[in-house]
Amino acid sequence: MAITYTMEKITVIGAGAWGTALAQMLAAAGRKTLIWGHEAEVVATINKDHANPLFLPDVSLHGDLRATDDLAEAAQAELILLVTPAQFLRAVTADLAKHVKAGTPAVICAKGIEKDSYALMSEVLADTMPEAPQAVLSGPTFAIEVARGLPTAVTLACPDEALGGRIVEAVGQPHFRPYWTDDLIGAQIGGAVKNVLAIACGVVEGRGLGDNGRAALMTRGLAEMMRYGQMRGGRAETLMGLSGLGDLGLTCNSDQSRNMSLGIELGEGRLIGDILAERRSVAEGAYTVSAISDHVSPMDFEMPICTAMDGVLNYEADINATIKGMLERPFKPEQG
Repeated sequence: MAITYTMEKITVIGAGAWGTALAQMLAAAGRKTLIWGHEAEVVATINKDHANPLFLPDVSLHGDLRATDDLAEAAQAELILLVTPAQFLRAVTADLAKHVKAGTPAVICAKGIEKDSYALMSEVLADTMPEAPQAVLSGPTFAIEVARGLPTAVTLACPDEALGGRIVEAVGQPHFRPYWTDDLIGAQIGGAVKNVLAIACGVVEGRGLGDNGRAALMTRGLAEMMRYGQMRGGRAETLMGLSGLGDLGLTCNSDQSRNMSLGIELGEGRLIGDILAERRSVAEGAYTVSAISDHVSPMDFEMPICTAMDGVLNYEADINATIKGMLERPFKPEQG
């Protein structure tokens, strides 16, 4: 990929754990980095104490990293990373569009599907910021490890290879390795569906159903992810890469994952409303699950794991009965 110049002035929209980790990495690499946060107390603490204890505790932030709650200020950048929760991306980018210069590239770092419209985040952005060239950054990432400079590899999806090269140059580090693809859709499907599967794997863990059960669920879940991704226009090789299989493997095997930890609590018998009420950070799979299930339900298109999790999360389906129903499904060829 031909590189023309490096983007030095970068804004991160979203001061949760993942946004803060990305901003910390970029500031440490010498980029002029600004992070926009919705919560005034988070912005003040980043600027005053160089910390974000609410969302990324035990990490000292780089002294050059600045925070703001002013979208007009945040919009003055050469590159914008969008790290708001998926269900809020439309509202935030609609406001951001009033201030951003036409042609400023926007990288979607949120993982999810909009609940009511079933829109991918790239489709949301096309509605709200149609003049912004798009990219997607996704892959197996725990925020705390990125913030601490531990080795990480991700997918950077951008239809424009030259622009993709510039973004890779801007965000890539020896310990943070973006791999370019032009498959914008596949990179988003992997990150969205794996969150639902991670909740399901958490239920398996919380119910004490064993490692065999989790491995089976991950593998059959990958089959659902690939079918759904290809139905929406993504490519199989993308879903077998970092933003699909890689992210699935990380998220379904550690209670560091917000989605898996939510599933563990569900499996242990807690109610979804009680779990969510105690959390500041968003478990995206709890919202994406209904978008996927509602999208495919009118079609002759099976996603049994995602549909079952929608029943548990949104319709008070009994977990034991749901597990029994999954285990009693008809036998079929593995590729089916």
